[in-house]
Amino acid sequence: MTRVFSGIQPTGHLTLGNYLGAMRRWAEVDQHRADSLFCVVDLHALTVEHDPARVRRLSRQAATLLLASGLDPEVCTVFLQSHVDEHARLSYLLECVATDGEMRRMIQYKEKAAKERDRGGSVRLSLLTYPVLMAADILAYCTDEVPVGEDQAQHVELTRDLAARFNQRYGHTFVVPRATLPQVAARVMNLQDPTRKMGKSDDSGAGVVYLLDEPDDVRKKVMRAVTDSGGEVGYDREDRPGVSNLLDILAACTGGNPESLAGVYDSYGALKKDTAEAVVEVLRPVRARHRELCADPAYVEEVLRDGAEKARALARPTVDAAYRAMGLLPPVAEPSPSMVR
Repeated sequence: MTRVFSGIQPTGHLTLGNYLGAMRRWAEVDQHRADSLFCVVDLHALTVEHDPARVRRLSRQAATLLLASGLDPEVCTVFLQSHVDEHARLSYLLECVATDGEMRRMIQYKEKAAKERDRGGSVRLSLLTYPVLMAADILAYCTDEVPVGEDQAQHVELTRDLAARFNQRYGHTFVVPRATLPQVAARVMNLQDPTRKMGKSDDSGAGVVYLLDEPDDVRKKVMRAVTDSGGEVGYDREDRPGVSNLLDILAACTGGNPESLAGVYDSYGALKKDTAEAVVEVLRPVRARHRELCADPAYVEEVLRDGAEKARALARPTVDAAYRAMGLLPPVAEPSPSMVR
C-alpha cells in the first residue's frame, strides 16, 4: 500500500493557505487512499528565535486543527515530531550524506536567513540544516508520496537526492519518495501582497486569513484584498496577481476553475463578496469541530500519544537499518535476568 507522509510547522497560527493547500486534501483524499502519517513538525519551529511557551501552545493548536480539518486517527497517524526520537537520530546520518553547497542553495534558507539578518539577529545553524531534518522526517517511514505546496517541492527533491545517494553508497535502505502537488490553490497568496505566500509567520496579519478567524474578520480581510489596476476580472497570475489570487481561493473553496470563474464576474466587488462568503463557509465546520476538541483535551492527548507510538514502531526498523548500513555498531543488549543468575 502507498505510504504518505506530510507535516506542518507550528511557527504561527494556521492559515487558509495551509488548509486549501494541504490540510483539506490530507483529510478528503490522502488519508483514505494510502497508509498516511501527518505530523506537527515542532522541531522545525526551533530553527528561528522563538518563545518556548508559544511553540507548545501552537503545537497543540496545530494538532487540534489537523483533527478538526477531518483527519481521523482511526484511519491515519497523527503525532508530534519531537515525540519520535527517530527523526533526530536519522537527521544526523543524513547530514553526513548532504553537502554544504546543497544546503545553501535552498531557496527557503536564503529567504529566512536574509529576514533574520534584516532584523539584526543571527542565523542559527539549524536553519541551514533543517531540510535534512525534513528529509529524515520523510525517509524514516519508507514514504512513497509527500503532499506538499510548491514552496516545499525543492526540499522533497533534496530528500530524493539524499535517499538515492545513501542507497548507492551504503546499500539500499530508503524508499525514494516523490512530491505530489494539489491541482488548485497550491500556493495561496497574501491578500495585501499577492506576490508573497499567505504565511502563518506574517507579522501584520492583515493579508492572512487564519483558520480560527471570526467570520466577520474573514469578510473584512477579503473585502480589503489588494486587486489590480483596471476593473476587468481576468485570470493572469503574472499581470493580475491580486484578482488571480482571489479567483484561486474561490475556485478552491467551491470546486470551480479559476479561469472559468473569471468570466462570471464583471466587478472586483462582486468577486470579493463571493470569495469572502465561500471562505467563511469552508472554514465553518473546521472552527466548529475545533471548539469541540478544545473542550476535550484528554482526547487530543490520547491521539497524539497513540500516534507517536505507531510512528515509532514504523520508523525504528528503518533508522536502525541506516545506522548499521553506515557502519555503526548496534547497542550491546542488556543481559537477561536468567543470564545474571
